[in-house]
Amino acid sequence: MANSTEPQKPQNTKKNKKKGATLDTFYGAQIQNTEQTEDNIKENAPKPSKGNGNSPQTYEEFESEMTKKMEAFWEEKLEIMQKKFMHLQNQFDQTVKENQALKARIRQLEDNDRVKEQESIKQSQNTKKLEENIKYLTDKVIDLENRGRRDNLRIIGLPEKPEINTKLDMVIQDIIKENCPEILEQGGNTATDRAHRTPSTLNPQKTTPRNVIAKFQSYQTKEKILQEARKRQFRYKGMPIRVTQDLASSTQNDRKAWNMIFRKARELGLQPRISYPAKLTIYFQGKVWAFNKIEDFQLFAKKRP
Repeated sequence: MANSTEPQKPQNTKKNKKKGATLDTFYGAQIQNTEQTEDNIKENAPKPSKGNGNSPQTYEEFESEMTKKMEAFWEEKLEIMQKKFMHLQNQFDQTVKENQALKARIRQLEDNDRVKEQESIKQSQNTKKLEENIKYLTDKVIDLENRGRRDNLRIIGLPEKPEINTKLDMVIQDIIKENCPEILEQGGNTATDRAHRTPSTLNPQKTTPRNVIAKFQSYQTKEKILQEARKRQFRYKGMPIRVTQDLASSTQNDRKAWNMIFRKARELGLQPRISYPAKLTIYFQGKVWAFNKIEDFQLFAKKRP
């Protein structure tokens, strides 16, 4: 009996399996280790049959087929990875472009801020100049108004009676005769161009009489009457009245601000006087001191109580 030659069975010793390390792909994909994959291919490879040696699929064919599958698998995964990488690259490029655009915008905003700051400085300088010009023009207008009133006298405390209001010119002449008749004796021109109450409308809620403004034809006569009024109390038919220089309302308010200090200085014997337009002068320690503002006088008083 002929001995049939049995094909040598290929050794199929299993290697010690190593636990394949996982390769983390993008977005959490996991791929088996190549060495473990090759072990699985060898284990799953078909064993040749013992008969006539005609196996349906040889090991080489199976290995070739599995290699192609593995190559296709890796090519597919590589393509996916490349697409994801390109997507990330595009996002990165877009982010870089946006970052550059933001930097350019920031530089532009900084330049705009510098320009606006310079413009603000110029506007502040222009505003300061305008304020100085406005103050100069305001003072100029007030000075012109005061000079336009240089021939006027303001009579304060004259009673509000119809017989007085209708004959103000004659009442003023009576006041001159009663308080400074020497002016008439010297032949001074005491005539007035006009005289009127101010304000023109009577306020029923106001108890004090309205002031009387009288415009004299002679500036010299007006000054003589004013000098006499500074020396003594004027009266009209026995009633006390005050005669002062007619000035602009703003100048009068500035003078009124000195009233309290003026009275205190008079009590102390400092011989106070209000000079044009609203300047206080006093006589102290043998010298004449002048103050344009109340703050200046307060500082002076602190040093010399």
